[in-house]
Amino acid sequence: MGAADIAAPLAPVLSKTPMVALLGNPNCGKTALFNRLTGARQKVANYAGVTIERKEGSFTSPEGRAFRVLDLPGAYSLSAHTPDEAITRDVVAGLRAGEQSPDVVVCVVNATNLRLNLRLVLEIKRLGLPMILALNMVDVAKKRGIEIDAARLAQELGMPVVETVAVQAGGEKSLLRALDGMWPLREVKPEPLSAIDAVGVEETQREVRRILALVSSDARDTGNLTEKIDNVVLHPVLGPVILAVLMFLVFQAVFSWANVPMDMIKAGVDGVGAMIKGAMADGLLRSLLVEGILGGAGSVLVFLPQILILFFFILILEDCGYLPRAAFLLDRLMGGVGLSGRAFIPLLSSFACAIPGIMAARTIQNPRDRLVTIMIAPLMTCSARLPVYALIIAAFIPEREVGGFMSLQGLVLFALYFAGIASAMAVAYFMKRTMGANHKQPLMLELPAYHWPHLQNLALGLWERCKIFLSRVGTIILTLMVLLWFLSSFPGAPEGATHPAIYYSMAGMLGRGLEYVFAPIGFNWQICIALVPGLAAREVAVGALGTVYALSQSGEELAQSLTPIIASSWTLPTALSLLAWYVFAPQCMSTLSVVRRETNSIRYPLMMAGYMFALAYTASFLTYRISLFFIGG
Repeated sequence: MGAADIAAPLAPVLSKTPMVALLGNPNCGKTALFNRLTGARQKVANYAGVTIERKEGSFTSPEGRAFRVLDLPGAYSLSAHTPDEAITRDVVAGLRAGEQSPDVVVCVVNATNLRLNLRLVLEIKRLGLPMILALNMVDVAKKRGIEIDAARLAQELGMPVVETVAVQAGGEKSLLRALDGMWPLREVKPEPLSAIDAVGVEETQREVRRILALVSSDARDTGNLTEKIDNVVLHPVLGPVILAVLMFLVFQAVFSWANVPMDMIKAGVDGVGAMIKGAMADGLLRSLLVEGILGGAGSVLVFLPQILILFFFILILEDCGYLPRAAFLLDRLMGGVGLSGRAFIPLLSSFACAIPGIMAARTIQNPRDRLVTIMIAPLMTCSARLPVYALIIAAFIPEREVGGFMSLQGLVLFALYFAGIASAMAVAYFMKRTMGANHKQPLMLELPAYHWPHLQNLALGLWERCKIFLSRVGTIILTLMVLLWFLSSFPGAPEGATHPAIYYSMAGMLGRGLEYVFAPIGFNWQICIALVPGLAAREVAVGALGTVYALSQSGEELAQSLTPIIASSWTLPTALSLLAWYVFAPQCMSTLSVVRRETNSIRYPLMMAGYMFALAYTASFLTYRISLFFIGG
């Protein structure tokens, strides 16, 4: 055989950057390994035609070779039962349109739970692709006394096996060396998917048990810290109490920890506004910069610390392995309204934003459970509501301690979040009964081992949330604030006007028209103006109020921040009514569009907008009238 015969098949591979696919069960440390390999060199998008997240990154091996890496959705099997698993199957098998099949598959397995993980490894092996087995969490396995013969495992599987610790610096080096060792890579076409079904599930499990008997010994496994912690955390009485206390402390911290950074941002925005006023003559451009942009977008930017603090705790609870326990604890409660505890993760994701929560519902196998979860996910208090809540609470709820250790403001915020959860459960109960779906599926959930949160994953998660928030401030919110400023500034006040110019503007006329609809729930025309752009994104309502009231004030009043302005302009019943409105507020347009894509129907987003508007109006009406009766206007 000549040299030309050997080189020919290698040319197609060497002409492109190899694609490495990271594949594994949920909670195996796959995403932590992806973050370790790529750092900040990652791009997040959606697969074409669906809302399932696609994460791709790049890295360079120790020998200087460039690789692309794809973090595939977690899967227990290539016999797909969920949309996530279907995407993973299609990408690995080269069946996904517009997606190249991987050149190397790195199958990440949890070293403490090989019995569950090896089934997926054996299925992928039947596709005939180049593979590496990454034996992750070996440090945890060794601490528990679980012994794994990696060399024998490599022999039995017929592929390289490397030990990784994705949460430690350098924990990926053995994988990088193995990738270099596979060079040069050959271009291999995957076998048809029928190769997976050629071997039955029972036969696959027998092979898993045979391999485990040869390569693994857990004779010295005398239990682990996770089991001891779970004896307390999953206790039928103590468990729910611990969960409630944790959630309560999170909302307390949102207010108590955020004061200093919020004051700094507020002072910075005010300083920039004062500088612009001092440097520019009064006119349209100065009005746009100060009242339009700073009064609007700056009013929203100040709430960034509170959002980051909320996500700091959510990411810690997720990274340390507590969130699946919370789903387990809530399974009985959610079963009472006809849902499985598996719906907890999508609903918890909705505290960030309803969009990822709705997308996460695709992991629910029962179609009706999935639909109900989608329909109630927007009732969870998303981060876009937080600026509205924080503004009103700061203006009307005094900074006072209750019981010597609880913040009254944090207590009110906790109550608002609880109201969202309670309303979601009530709506789910109603929907499940009207849809005739009373059967409750048993919850099957893998509980990962507890471990300390990884600082790099935490930092990347917070940075992603910060970028999302700032991009919304710099694009959607800024654009809407400029548009609102224009509508609020023209055509201007007529001669002899007795109200501010905004009262006679296009926005003012719209607000005064809507006031006839919203006056029964205590909303004035300024609030009505803010509700309209708030349909695009809820936090825009704060920026809109900032712009509206900036254009409504004059002289010394203009220098005030928004909080004291609304405190002096609104009554307490109006403030409470607006809080009640935003517990149920109709969804932003982007959420409704995602519901349309996920359900493939216009019926459900229209139904969602309709029932949420009805709930919001009813709740605000009752809140306003009852508070008027007891408090007065």
